[in-house]
Amino acid sequence: MTTLTASPVAPLLDRLFTEADASDPATTPSIADYWNGLTAEDKARLVRSRTDYRDLYSRMKDVPLAVSRQTGDLLYMLARSMRATSVVEFGTSFGLSTICLAAALRDNGGGRLITSEFEPSKVVRAKANLAEAGLADLVEFREGDALETLASDLPESVDLLLLDGAKALYPDVLDLVASRLRSGALIVADNADFCPPYVERVRAPDSGYRSVPFAEDIELTIRL
Repeated sequence: MTTLTASPVAPLLDRLFTEADASDPATTPSIADYWNGLTAEDKARLVRSRTDYRDLYSRMKDVPLAVSRQTGDLLYMLARSMRATSVVEFGTSFGLSTICLAAALRDNGGGRLITSEFEPSKVVRAKANLAEAGLADLVEFREGDALETLASDLPESVDLLLLDGAKALYPDVLDLVASRLRSGALIVADNADFCPPYVERVRAPDSGYRSVPFAEDIELTIRL
């Protein structure tokens, strides 16, 4: 048994992922109606703009916006296999991915997970979920704009970076953390296809990274 597969984490994650599956933005009427009423240009602007994304995400403050169950397992496995002790996460939402990563830190013997979320109500729910999981002692929550919350006081060496917030900000958040990523550090970017500049950057031959698409919606990158 591992922390991920034992109580209280396993039953909690099962409940949270079930709730997340039932709260898909695509099937939530208020959000779906809003999204479907936008032009293609407006959709692209909201997803990719560095200034307009808040309108979209503020409408989803009650939606989990969680990684998939499979991605949660992947995060745990990657963090365990590299014996990570230092993790940075952009986009906490309700804390499902945070739980998976913190469970890996627990099983690795401890560590520090810094997670940033700009929606206050989501921070409250995430903190409650991490407390219920018995993993809150491993997690430092930073509430606010990640371009500010992750701009200082990062660990000297970061083992793993998870990008799962506003897609347009992926390059900017990478800029903040890049100097702390150790050689061999991993970057997991969820739905990175929504941010072509990020994908182009990490796949460039002279970028200092090796990056490939993984599964259906992940960009998996290693710092060389």
